[in-house]
Amino acid sequence: MGRKARIRSSTGIYHIITRGISKQVLFEDTNDYYYYLHILNKYKTEHDSKLYCYCLMSNHVHLLVHDTNGTIDCLMKQIGVSYVAYYNNKYNRIGTLFQERYKSEPVENERYFKTVLRYILQNPEKAQICPVDIYPWSSYKEYADNIFRITDMAFALSLFSSRQQLIEFVKSTADDICLEHNPRRITDEEASSIIKRELQIKSGTIIQSYNRLERDAALYKLKSLGLTVRQIERLTGINRGVVAKAGKKS
Repeated sequence: MGRKARIRSSTGIYHIITRGISKQVLFEDTNDYYYYLHILNKYKTEHDSKLYCYCLMSNHVHLLVHDTNGTIDCLMKQIGVSYVAYYNNKYNRIGTLFQERYKSEPVENERYFKTVLRYILQNPEKAQICPVDIYPWSSYKEYADNIFRITDMAFALSLFSSRQQLIEFVKSTADDICLEHNPRRITDEEASSIIKRELQIKSGTIIQSYNRLERDAALYKLKSLGLTVRQIERLTGINRGVVAKAGKKS
């Protein structure tokens, strides 16, 4: 069976998600995030595309992109090939890193554009990692602080009466439904395997013996991989309040 044809956007604007194969972590340290942002900026500039928003989570990436030249497939392929080469060389591994081809949905009007913008920037908060305004790997701080790094902010800002209104909109409570990176719930059996594999431990309960910083870092990582707070509580024996707070600014 051939691949399902992509739905093309009449505006050229897309919400894009690319994710690690089998929930593979894409970013192990700060330099990995920086390298991905570097090549994202490099190739979107080469293709004369506009990047309106991004959020890099540990095992998937959200982008809001304007494909001005109809070269989005080439753009995403170049980013993927470049990052996989970097990652495999750094971590002495071989093979693919990303799951299948990227997912995309068309953004056909200004109202939905604003919805997707908020949805992407709220990802860390919805994943119970930390509030939107302290997550370092998204476009939020560029918009909030008016500091250009790689985000093309002009169009999004033109849809609001002021920068402050955009920020208030992004931080407002909402149950936006957009393209999901992983709509299927992770089972406890799968979650247990993820804990053992990603933390290299024999049981989730071992996290109880960690010091506070090590424990919170481990819990933060598990939440970023898609495990729920209640799930982590069940599999580690750590109180859900502690799990929920891990990674948040005190």
